[in-house]
Amino acid sequence: MQASTEQLLDAIAQLPAQELEAFVVQVLKLRAQRQAPHLSSSESELLSKINHSLPSDRQARFDQLVAKRQELTITESELSELIEITEQAELLNAERMAALAELATMRNQSLTQVMRDLGIHPPACMSRSS
Repeated sequence: MQASTEQLLDAIAQLPAQELEAFVVQVLKLRAQRQAPHLSSSESELLSKINHSLPSDRQARFDQLVAKRQELTITESELSELIEITEQAELLNAERMAALAELATMRNQSLTQVMRDLGIHPPACMSRSS
């Protein structure tokens, strides 16, 4: 049985936020594999690091804690937990950026080009105004 693109998009639109994020990561991995099926082991390792993110349960907890902080209902212990998850996410992001930079060097491309090729967009706060 094959589903049409429209059917797939309808099904995807119904996913909860953390499942959607995990799905997007898997789609990006699939696209990277198709674009460069002959990756070296070092490129494959770098792509694995680039695609690594917080587990969906940690991301969901992070989102809950951020909401509580915004509502000013967060407890001291929850704030400590939020700080811990934030530090973990920042470490993962730093590792991802290092892997992206290494991949760019390996491919003799700019960081911007590699990110564009992989479909990775900088956070809105880092985007340039035109």
